Amino acid sequence: MQKKIIAVNASPRKGWNTDTLITEAAKGAESTGAIVEKFDLFRLERYTGCISCFGCKKEKNKGHCICRDGLTPVLDAIRESDGLIIGSPNYLSEMTASFRSLYERLIFQNLTYNMETPCCNEHPIPVLLIMTSNAPDTAYAGLVRNYQQTLSRFVGPTQTLISGNTLQLKNYSKTDWEWSMFDPEDKKVRHETVFPQECQKAYEMGAELAK
Repeated sequence: MQKKIIAVNASPRKGWNTDTLITEAAKGAESTGAIVEKFDLFRLERYTGCISCFGCKKEKNKGHCICRDGLTPVLDAIRESDGLIIGSPNYLSEMTASFRSLYERLIFQNLTYNMETPCCNEHPIPVLLIMTSNAPDTAYAGLVRNYQQTLSRFVGPTQTLISGNTLQLKNYSKTDWEWSMFDPEDKKVRHETVFPQECQKAYEMGAELAK
């Protein structure tokens, strides 16, 4: 049976670091024969994070967020899929607000508050979590590990890929600000040498996820 993989981009910048790695992971999944459906969170209809209505805690709604908005098609697609690729840049030491909105509703719908069976997800799927950051690769390893643990518990076994010291602009010299914190040449070299390796890694991880 042909597998269906959902790819979610939680970055506002199409074609840049996060989106590129997600695209490569999706290509890897497709190389195994899987179908990939992609969502760009910044281009959906209006949505929010969890509104704490507790509708998903009713027996008839178990495992289903009942809030209807732009995230509903994404949550429905993930629930019916065979795997999830999701990525976000790091903004101010966290994932983007759009990532958090989906994350809250994805996790909370499966949380039961029952000690014996804390998770009601009857269809665990593999997850690939990608984070990009202007900081070094190791700067937010703990943050990503925390997300990995929670996703593994409530969605399915999760692997991670972190890309740090990313190139933010094609030409830093054209900005109106003195970005003296960065070494533009170093970032360019890394983007031309290391980032392609990370793209290949994303491709391989996407293929493995879809097997």
